[in-house]
Amino acid sequence: MAAITMTNIVKRYGDGFPAVNDVSLAVQDGEFMILVGPSGCGKSTLLRMIVGLEDITAGEMRIGDRLVNTVAPRQRNLSMVFQNYALYPHLTVFENIAFPLRLAKVPGDEVDRRVRQTAELLELTEHLDRKPANLSGGQRQRVAMGRAIVRDADAFLFDEPLSNLDAKLRGQMRTEISRLQRRLGVTTVYVTHDQTEAMTLGDRVAVLRKGELQQVGSPRELYEQPANLFVAGFIGSPSMNFLPATLEGADLRTPLGDLRLDDRRKVDAVGERSVVLVGVRPEHFEDASLVSEEKRARGAVLRARVDVTEWLGNELYAYVPYEAPPDLATRLRDLSQELDSDQLRTQAVVALDPSSRVHAGQDVELWVNTARLHLFDPSTGENLTRDEEEVAALAEQADAAREAQRAAQRTATQEVPPVEPD
Repeated sequence: MAAITMTNIVKRYGDGFPAVNDVSLAVQDGEFMILVGPSGCGKSTLLRMIVGLEDITAGEMRIGDRLVNTVAPRQRNLSMVFQNYALYPHLTVFENIAFPLRLAKVPGDEVDRRVRQTAELLELTEHLDRKPANLSGGQRQRVAMGRAIVRDADAFLFDEPLSNLDAKLRGQMRTEISRLQRRLGVTTVYVTHDQTEAMTLGDRVAVLRKGELQQVGSPRELYEQPANLFVAGFIGSPSMNFLPATLEGADLRTPLGDLRLDDRRKVDAVGERSVVLVGVRPEHFEDASLVSEEKRARGAVLRARVDVTEWLGNELYAYVPYEAPPDLATRLRDLSQELDSDQLRTQAVVALDPSSRVHAGQDVELWVNTARLHLFDPSTGENLTRDEEEVAALAEQADAAREAQRAAQRTATQEVPPVEPD
């Protein structure tokens, strides 16, 4: 295993376009790091520079203590799993997994032992004599992972490995990849555009936008303390709502109604700005008719007309359109397009208890948890209410949880006797 350290990494193509622009990122030994962002943000390019398939225009790439800028891919001792599996159709599952060992001229009995051990780990033992064409998509992806694992590499690199699978199988494979990485404890860098994968798989998540690193932190830190408007909108499903607002005293005047700020720090954060964007996640709304009087006092009640509802059994989404100034409406529409969203109008999405009787075309009262509001500068996108003390506490909590997990895994590994060769 080895840490991967990137310092001021730049990838500029012939036309001068910076696909990756001044990215500095340290992936710790044994860490599961996620690179996430919308299409074209540079995440796959960065992964290919780690493995050596793309030249580095500027900056330093280190694997362990070794500078690898000019080191050939085969000499970096990294294993990569591709989106399209990249299996050899004429070879059996056994030979596909064994292929890197054959190239390294590993003795035959050692090849057999390591392939069978890997196949048992991935539950592929009964498929070793089959060929890729006779396997399901999930089985093919496990074969590709087996080929990566069998090499005993310093790090695993995954380039959107689940994007070709259906939704149910993606969920299953996501769990298997997470369990496998925890068991092996190998440094892993995983590229995805799916923020659900990012939130559920990684120890830490690095969010990229137009080749630039926006924020690195635990999934919870990104969700609860986003650094800017882009991260806030990208992380979370449905996305965070953004409402234009002006501050009068301690009241935020929004298109949906007034929100009182009880936190003086948030009031002070607005400063002299004439307009801010209020960020509120869908789940921080509730049907006011279901909220107790005691709880009502800890938030604000808005009255709005519901345009569309979606009842899914375990949750209810209501869509509330609103009017925004033309310049802010354009900014929000541009952000929506950049986030690969299909939103066509300014609207708030609220997640309600499924027992709510709210329906389309109805005027309703919605309770908002004002303690969970974020305020953003509409021109720079900066999160004006980011709590650095809470950020530090979340990072410490994530580090402690990761170390506890690693310790438990080391203990479990020591208790399991090694697999003897047949």
